[in-house]
Amino acid sequence: MSPTLLEIDRLGVEFRLPEGTNTAVDGLSMRIEKGQTVALVGESGSGKSVSALSVLQLLPYPVARHTPGSSIRFKGEELIGATEIRLRAVRGDQISMIFQEPMVSLNPLHVVEKQIGEVLLVHKGLSAGAARQRILELLDMVGIPEPEKRLGAYPHQLSGGQRQRVMIAMALANEPDLLIADEPTTALDVTIQAQVLALLAKLQERLGMSLLLITHDLGIVRKMAEQVYVMQGGRLVESGAVEKVFAAPEHPYTRRLLAAEPEGAPLPAPADAKPLVRAENVKVWFPVKRGVLRRTVDHIKAVDGISVTVREGHTVGVVGESGSGKTTLGLALLRLQSSEGVIEFDARDIQGGRVRDLRPLRREMQVVFQDPFGSLSPRLSIAQIVAEGLEVHGMGGSPEAREALIVEALEEVGLDPETRHRYPHEFSGGQRQRVAIARAMVLKPRFVVLDEPTSALDMSVQAQIVDLLRDLQQRHRLAYLFISHDLKVVRALADELIVMRDGRVVEQGEARRIFGSPREAYTRALMAAAFDLEVREAGAVST
Repeated sequence: MSPTLLEIDRLGVEFRLPEGTNTAVDGLSMRIEKGQTVALVGESGSGKSVSALSVLQLLPYPVARHTPGSSIRFKGEELIGATEIRLRAVRGDQISMIFQEPMVSLNPLHVVEKQIGEVLLVHKGLSAGAARQRILELLDMVGIPEPEKRLGAYPHQLSGGQRQRVMIAMALANEPDLLIADEPTTALDVTIQAQVLALLAKLQERLGMSLLLITHDLGIVRKMAEQVYVMQGGRLVESGAVEKVFAAPEHPYTRRLLAAEPEGAPLPAPADAKPLVRAENVKVWFPVKRGVLRRTVDHIKAVDGISVTVREGHTVGVVGESGSGKTTLGLALLRLQSSEGVIEFDARDIQGGRVRDLRPLRREMQVVFQDPFGSLSPRLSIAQIVAEGLEVHGMGGSPEAREALIVEALEEVGLDPETRHRYPHEFSGGQRQRVAIARAMVLKPRFVVLDEPTSALDMSVQAQIVDLLRDLQQRHRLAYLFISHDLKVVRALADELIVMRDGRVVEQGEARRIFGSPREAYTRALMAAAFDLEVREAGAVST
């Protein structure tokens, strides 16, 4: 057996808040051997990230504290209670961490070269020339094309996958013994996900390091890890070899996680469904202007000649990588983004109308965004958020009638109406997304654009939202445009499918046919990345 690298024993973490003490981690014990990949899984709030931050002693003290008897030993050395000087020597050198959201973790004011160079300067004291050479080696190692051109780039100038690769380069700069990856692929497209996971596996083998993978995606665990620890409510509920736990889970919570993947097929759509939204040759081109006179020298073709029909009670899924134009297409159909081409709603031309002429139709055309925390106002209560649309469109008449509609909408999406006077921060991610759905559904719409409504949610919550959307569609004959990079979710909902890349349609048709037998190489690469997590480098998805 390989020597134990990290040993966590009876770890407890408490947060002392004005309203009382909250126990985030309660008695966690786990071990990581040298060169081993260990997965720590569970839903949001289970204590995974708090446990990882405890290893590096990055918890917000004194609000957070370890309970008596807690122990974290790295190479036999106790880290809890270690001096700040000793911890600085360990952090970023012997133990590194990749955080979930690279756009938040990277400094927006510093270029790539400075951010990676800082790690080398602190721990290695390299000269500017030597550091620059090492940075180029690291960027090349993590698969950043033309690394010399990226040295002066700021985070906002990189794609999501590139930002995550920069984070990996920073974490690996000093070739750590242990790499902690906290949800490293949650916000990434399926092809980029597969590339990042393949990269981590390749670098782990090359450097001989151990990997602690924190995730709620059990498909990633099955592919990457040797040992798995399952957490619920701060407690460890099951652990063991991945093959054993996946084949014969003992704890009910583990069984529920394994069964939580969105399943099933779309409900049979009405045979007599009429077209509700029809678009032909829709184009959204953004001008590229240069020079003193700001002349247009080129265009970014976000949507380039797409036609689509959405019928009552049907779901059209739109899939593709970031930057493919999915969201822009949805906004154009809602007339929230100016475009060229024909757009009709219920056989009425809405493309050439004035904004005020569209106001009566806004009630029938709604949208649910990806991030409910960002799309819900933190200053309004849930009741005020849901009521806002009713007031704008003059629905409900009296305050009492509006209150009844709010209660009905919350009940329909599975929320307790008694919680309507709370604020968004008092709800979980899944509950906030239900609020966002209730805000749209209270207006009794006919067409809803769903823009990545499940991508930031745990697997079990994803399955619940899919079931909810399916149920609402059947009851109200809703037409959905479902935008997502998660093909498993799309497969469970979509009647028809559009595969987009660089603003154009790669493949379009019946969802069952495309999922079963994709014709285009790019579609096949997306399917392979989503369902098999096969290794896909950037060049492998070219059409």
